[in-house]
Amino acid sequence: MRKMDAAEWQGVRVVNYAITRGMAENAHPWVKDFEVKAIRGEACFRRAMKLKAAGYTPDVIVAHHGWGESLFLKEVWPEAKLGIYCEFYYRAHGADVGFDPEFPQADPEGAACRLRLRNLNNMLHFETADGAISPTEWQAATFPEPFREKITVAHDGIDTARLAPDPGVKLRLGSGLMLTKKDEVVTFVNRNFEPYRGYHTFMRVLPEILRRRRGARVLIVGGDGVSYGAKAPDGKSWKRIFIDEVRPKIGDADWQRVHFLGRVPYADFVRLLLEAMSCGCAILGSDTGPLIEAIHHDETGRLVNFFDQGRLAEEACALLDDPDARRRLGENARRFARETYDLNRVCLPKQLAWVEGLVPLSSSRAPRP
Repeated sequence: MRKMDAAEWQGVRVVNYAITRGMAENAHPWVKDFEVKAIRGEACFRRAMKLKAAGYTPDVIVAHHGWGESLFLKEVWPEAKLGIYCEFYYRAHGADVGFDPEFPQADPEGAACRLRLRNLNNMLHFETADGAISPTEWQAATFPEPFREKITVAHDGIDTARLAPDPGVKLRLGSGLMLTKKDEVVTFVNRNFEPYRGYHTFMRVLPEILRRRRGARVLIVGGDGVSYGAKAPDGKSWKRIFIDEVRPKIGDADWQRVHFLGRVPYADFVRLLLEAMSCGCAILGSDTGPLIEAIHHDETGRLVNFFDQGRLAEEACALLDDPDARRRLGENARRFARETYDLNRVCLPKQLAWVEGLVPLSSSRAPRP
């Protein structure tokens, strides 16, 4: 749906489509999410009909079905095999909803009903999909049986050759300050600063980290908007709310060591060790289901209860004070990333095998070169 000038990308023909209508003004709030998906699904369907009329017939369709674009593609090409990317199945309990009691749902009973309807898109795809792929076991496990049996787990993959430890790494901040491996650096990266992503927890441990680590620089990367969680109240931003909460506990000199960098170019992300496991960084994360699949406590990183801010500060300072532990955890993390998530040796072959498996060799269609 993006407007693109080019009709080709790396040898692949790009065909655009666009929505032709907006949402109904008086739609029931519980079904607005599905209406968005139906609108997008129709747009993709109409464009696909034109492709079919022009003689195009695919053997395999691969789609991230989360926004509904692939809802009606089997109506266009019923013989094609459909493989979908299963990112998440919404649940009222045991996942993100209700996880943090500090931010309760305004209408918890209604929220559960809304989530059931939000899964309509998932369930309609279950009827037509011939196979599915998820990047992690945790994400695959959110989907119900019997569809769970159709899901192959294959991570998106990390280019571990490109994303590797760099002893000579340098990063110049906007103020002109140059940081190197000799500096003590704590990084925190979010797409957007919001409680859904633990921003509030990190901010609340800042005063203690800054008090105990007088030479540490704190680099905070991300935007001021909201991706998945609720909007901040009173027209404010979550970023500002939690800055205002902790700022009285941090002296002016210490606050100068806190750097909000906004959204930065990918090359700077790498220097900031965003791809932390592959780059050999010591990781401190929350002891939650999505993380324990990759972060094994005191092996590939350290895990702390999400709500235990005192323990988080303690572990952060302990790691900053123990270069041998940081080196051991970082080396183990990189080894695990290479063995488990390497793009070219592990993940891409699994992804390609999954796509090829959607159409058996016994298919009536002749193989294509």
